[in-house]
Amino acid sequence: MNDIKWIKKIPQDIGWYLAGFTDGEGSFNVSLKKDKEYTRKWKLEPSFNVSQLDVSNLILFKKVLKTGTLRKRRDGINYYEVRNYRMLWERVIPFFEKFKFRSAVKQKNFLIFKKIIILMVSGSHLKPEGIKEIIKLRENLNIGRGRKRKYSLDTYINSQS
Repeated sequence: MNDIKWIKKIPQDIGWYLAGFTDGEGSFNVSLKKDKEYTRKWKLEPSFNVSQLDVSNLILFKKVLKTGTLRKRRDGINYYEVRNYRMLWERVIPFFEKFKFRSAVKQKNFLIFKKIIILMVSGSHLKPEGIKEIIKLRENLNIGRGRKRKYSLDTYINSQS
């Protein structure tokens, strides 16, 4: 993987607190976007985010992971987000490998997300077959109520013919 000396400096109580907080309030997502301006027709955008009215825990995430952005939605909710796949690989993945989730569902979503990030780090997201493989993995991410997908695997496959 990469140099993770920084992770040893995270106090255990803070690491486990943020992992527990993410277990309840965080999510791992991969958006599929279509745009005429992209070099390729399709673009994958992975993200890790945590939303909260109170910004203090989100500031702590940014301080500990040393990456990401803090934003405020129109409805007043604050969120912390990491969208750069290299930062997801170098910071977010190692953090949650050390400070694991208690819930089986969040752990499952994390492992799927990790596979997607590994594929992106290897450059698979730049090739049609790699995009297809990532979208297949994405189909099993965040299964259940509330999940919205503008573009599906079928949409992508049909656009290639």
